[in-house]
Amino acid sequence: MSKQLVLMDHDGGVDDYLATTLLMTMEHIQLLGVVVTPADCFAQPAVSATRKILDLMDGSHIPVAESTVRGINPFPRLYRRDSYVVDHLPILNQNDTISTPLVAETGQDFMIKVLQAAPEPVTLMVTGPLTTVAVALENAPEIVEKIAKIVWMGGALNVHGNVEKNFEPRHDGSAEWNVYWDPISAAQVWQTQIEVIMCPLDITNTVPVTSEFVKKLGKQRQYPISDLIGQCYALVIPQDYYAWDVLATAYLGHPEAFQLKEWETEIIPTGISQGRTKIMSGGKKIYAMDQVDKEWFYSYILQQWKI
Repeated sequence: MSKQLVLMDHDGGVDDYLATTLLMTMEHIQLLGVVVTPADCFAQPAVSATRKILDLMDGSHIPVAESTVRGINPFPRLYRRDSYVVDHLPILNQNDTISTPLVAETGQDFMIKVLQAAPEPVTLMVTGPLTTVAVALENAPEIVEKIAKIVWMGGALNVHGNVEKNFEPRHDGSAEWNVYWDPISAAQVWQTQIEVIMCPLDITNTVPVTSEFVKKLGKQRQYPISDLIGQCYALVIPQDYYAWDVLATAYLGHPEAFQLKEWETEIIPTGISQGRTKIMSGGKKIYAMDQVDKEWFYSYILQQWKI
């Protein structure tokens, strides 16, 4: 059976690295590369950490590219500094050199190159903003035919957003951060016919990262990846933290474990609600991950990370 072709586009948050490790455990997936979009991170340490993680998982044949796109509403520096911490974790710094290649092209040009060269349509696994995708489509519109679908962690449909008023006092709080960073690019992708399978806050709110779960990771720390995951989650445990990107990526592992619901939606590009993913009759039809067995999910990722 041929493997599913996947190109990952993440934005360097703690859970983005963990989503990358999960994707690497899926034997039916052929990962064509990883693009790092500089949103929930600082670009240099995020790219470095990504390459070191691929080295750790025997993925040094997988190229990494740094996107040079920019958003409209920057993530708080408090969030972005985690990329420096992850890049300095001892488990990722056992060697003096990094084998995983950093390509010369920008992330957006690399995305175009990979899609153009692919023998069949590629699934885009996006765990950050859609800006790199939008720029690639703008620069090479023909690649739309090479995108099988976008699986995206983003949006909030029937729940409150996570753009906090203490960081963004002039926003009404309806948006999720991956949309809010660049709602105009998200709206541009919404104008295409590309199939979107969305993992919104509605479902990620059901899978918090708890102390109990981190302790379970600690009990299997003899496995290097479990040890890495536990260290990363320990970094964010004081916050209200959820398995956002990990849950979205788990869909590629077992789509049958998720119930999807179809919605007609639009992205609000400007104003106090900018970045809101609004349910609207006549809007773009998307599929949202609606339900998953929470206990199955936690058990699944614990098992996958036993390497």
